[in-house]
Amino acid sequence: MKTATLPSVRVKPELRAEIQSLLSDNESVSQFVETSVRESVRRRRNQHEFIARGIVSLESAKRTDDYVDADVVIGNLERKLAFAKANSAQSKR
Repeated sequence: MKTATLPSVRVKPELRAEIQSLLSDNESVSQFVETSVRESVRRRRNQHEFIARGIVSLESAKRTDDYVDADVVIGNLERKLAFAKANSAQSKR
């Protein structure tokens, strides 16, 4: 399969200089841009999938009239966070 190119992007010289100052050893600006585009695509795909799951969940809740109170959800999350912090503190000892 042939490769394709992305459109050129004009940036201010300051941004290009900042990018160049952040490059890893043997990394080119092109590689940096490709990595950035891949990460952006992955993040947007994850956002779209998250929203789609949320819509399905909302439709299911409406259909079944089965909702969970926000205070219950927050409480569960706070307990999980406290547990994770306690485990993290123990593993650092």
